[in-house]
Amino acid sequence: MDIDDILREVDPSLDPIAGQETHDLQALTRAWIAERSAPELLAWPVGLFERVNQRITRQIETVEDMTGDMDPKTNFALIVIQTELERHKYLVRSFLRARIAKIDKHTLHYLSTPALRERLSDTELAYATRHQALLHNHYLSSFLGSFPANLQNLNDTAGNISMIDSPDLDSAVFVRLLRDGAVRGHGVDVDEIVKGEDGDVLILRWSDAKPLVEAGDAELV
Repeated sequence: MDIDDILREVDPSLDPIAGQETHDLQALTRAWIAERSAPELLAWPVGLFERVNQRITRQIETVEDMTGDMDPKTNFALIVIQTELERHKYLVRSFLRARIAKIDKHTLHYLSTPALRERLSDTELAYATRHQALLHNHYLSSFLGSFPANLQNLNDTAGNISMIDSPDLDSAVFVRLLRDGAVRGHGVDVDEIVKGEDGDVLILRWSDAKPLVEAGDAELV
């Protein structure tokens, strides 16, 4: 009996090879890797976290029901389920921490443009708005309050110079191609187009890789 058989016997809903749940775990892992690799905040995976949280809740309930059972077979199954639970919790925590770090670093950047605000979940949007309000109030009480009123804005763009700090879209990222096709890369001296094949791993500027990732032609690694 392997781990999959143990999980199926304890609770069929925890079957790791069930289509939707396997897909969700793979999607969560890819979202976590992509979020850690991309220099800017990626779109919030709508629906994925709700399903993952429901799975975590079911796992916790199963662990609570099984705790205290002295049967050796049940105890081993409990260890397996707890390990599976911790894996899901680790991915969720790491994914959210990566997103929060980007929100903290470039809060105004994401709040100032409607298209960028749509990348945040409702909870993240509320967090970012509160974070920016607290930061602005702190700056006002520390030093901005002594400046003229027209110099107290943190999102000033006078003189074609923006005070809003934004992510570096030319940061290097690694991508794996998911299908054959031409890949354009912008260099310092010259642009280049290379023929890529499914499975190739390339290093590109994020500005060049982003269209490929969004189109599903490549994934961040």
